[in-house]
Amino acid sequence: MATASAVELAALVRERRASPVEVTAAVLARIAAKEPSLNAFVALDAERATAAAKAAEAAVMRGEALGPLHGVPATIKDIQAVEGLPTMRGSKLSDPTPAGADAPLVARLRGAGAIILGKTTSTEQGWTAVSHNPLTGATHNPWKHGMTAGGSSSGAAALAGAGCGPLHLGTDGAGSIRLPAHFCGAVGFKPTYGRVPYAPVPNNGALSHAGPITRDVADAALMFSVMAGPHHADHTTLPDRFGPEIAPGGLAGLRIAYSPDLGHARVDPEVAALVAAGVAALEAAGAVVEQVTPGWGPEGPALERDLWGGAMRPFLAKDAAAEAQMDPGLVACTRAYKDFSFDQAHAAQGRRFAYAAAVNGWFEAAGFDLLVTPSASVAAFPVGLQRPPHWPPHDWDWLVWAEFSYPFNLSHGPAVSVPCGVTADGLPVGLQLAGPRLADALVLRAAAGFLAARPFKVTPAE
Repeated sequence: MATASAVELAALVRERRASPVEVTAAVLARIAAKEPSLNAFVALDAERATAAAKAAEAAVMRGEALGPLHGVPATIKDIQAVEGLPTMRGSKLSDPTPAGADAPLVARLRGAGAIILGKTTSTEQGWTAVSHNPLTGATHNPWKHGMTAGGSSSGAAALAGAGCGPLHLGTDGAGSIRLPAHFCGAVGFKPTYGRVPYAPVPNNGALSHAGPITRDVADAALMFSVMAGPHHADHTTLPDRFGPEIAPGGLAGLRIAYSPDLGHARVDPEVAALVAAGVAALEAAGAVVEQVTPGWGPEGPALERDLWGGAMRPFLAKDAAAEAQMDPGLVACTRAYKDFSFDQAHAAQGRRFAYAAAVNGWFEAAGFDLLVTPSASVAAFPVGLQRPPHWPPHDWDWLVWAEFSYPFNLSHGPAVSVPCGVTADGLPVGLQLAGPRLADALVLRAAAGFLAARPFKVTPAE
């Protein structure tokens, strides 16, 4: 039961063929076996999770109406508030006072019957896509200890890849759902901006999204359907609600663009080859695929670095004592942008609006339903580094190997990473399917179609 899908577990509970207590105990037992190696939790709340499972079991036995996630375990990235637990954001400088209430999306998961297991690791302030922070140290890749699990949703992806429960909440400001999913062999879905409430709304230029990290697309769709919809605490939320079912049709007839490098990105050859093989599988399953180089691609790197560096400025250390407790990479990033002026920031936002219009308009003008790219340029590399050893070193710029993910934060379009193969070193690689704004259902449909055509063993060998 620890590695069963959320769809399967919810059905077992509804049909009284499994108890929420049994399910939760099985997941907690697997976590106990895996967690010493993974280091994926900031706070494992086993006692309260067990109590919630007992209450969920009692509700089943009383014949009460059950939510779509009744008795299904879930974890929450330590960026969103969980009542009774602190929100540390991977930082020693955070206020450790426990949250007085759940964040809206946590409340929705709990209201649907999910059993909240605790809070998973994040990089400090979500600033980087590698899996270490000053507060909890390194989170390790479930496929190979000592390698990064990615970030900033590090613990969520590590647990998903290790088969420790079906549902894991991530957040994504430049790829932080999709990149760790890529590294850990999981499914990471970043919805259209505004589909899922994110409160309090970050003051970072409307970059941050929230979404699921799971082991299959059906679970991602189910979790998304529970979390999506308007909420008063997030003025950006959209009115649409989603059903949990994947739209029928698979890949048949979809017109999909394929860009191996967006016209500028360096990609390791083994990653490129695995993604190309995945693209061939899309074609074999009925999609019409055309290789392209979007004109907006090369405009992204300079823009993203200005926006990302500017968004990190609020975390500039106030003094040497604070700086000594911070991630050195975050310190380097904030120092690099400490003199970034208001005029520069204002101009960057203007460039961002033009870039978003170019990305979304390109789909319509070119007549493509979706775009497929690598999820990232590299497979997992050793923890403690911002870049693989065979790439030029840099104090903070991890974005150089993540040039495929942030365009869809900037455009607010949906994107998903699905595993497409494993390197010779036994490390997963992801393929990204992205669409224009509001094409969430189509992105999920295509992702499900891809994994149906090219199944992936989502839990590494024991």
